[in-house]
Amino acid sequence: MLQISRYSQDPKSPTFPGRFSIACATDPYQVAQDVASAIRTFRGECFYDTTLGIPYWQAVLGQLPPASFIRSELVHAALTVPNVTSANVTQLVLSSRKCAGEIAVTDDANHAEQIICF
Repeated sequence: MLQISRYSQDPKSPTFPGRFSIACATDPYQVAQDVASAIRTFRGECFYDTTLGIPYWQAVLGQLPPASFIRSELVHAALTVPNVTSANVTQLVLSSRKCAGEIAVTDDANHAEQIICF
């Protein structure tokens, strides 16, 4: 996995990346960032593997799928991230055309369980 340091957001800080720099998280925050990206990916969106992502267009948006279906799809998407060993949707709110909640993930480096909000 790519390892890039996190930077301060304060422009006066000596670690501020400056203009046109990209800062990414390192372990264990990197896993949480990758899981957050995975559960926000629409199925078919990744041109290199169209099986990745949640079937938002196919089975979620404009429909009323059961919460168990959405939970299983979120867990499946989280488990596609390298080094993630377990995932569990701890909170799921489906109301007024919104889907929000939290997913807890554990990685193979035995870091503490991380909670990702979506």
